[in-house]
Amino acid sequence: MNVARTFSNWRRYRQTVNELGRMTPRELSDLGIARGDIHRVARQAAGF
Repeated sequence: MNVARTFSNWRRYRQTVNELGRMTPRELSDLGIARGDIHRVARQAAGF
C-alpha cells in the first residue's frame, strides 16, 4: 500500500509541475506563484 501511495503522490507532483510549467508568467502571477516556486507548490500539492 505504501508503494502505491508513494507512486500516486509522485504522479500528482509531476502533473502539477507540468501544468504550472506550461503557464505564462502572467497566469502564474494571477495565482500568486512565481516560476521559482513551482516545485515548492507541487510538493505541497502532492503532500511531500
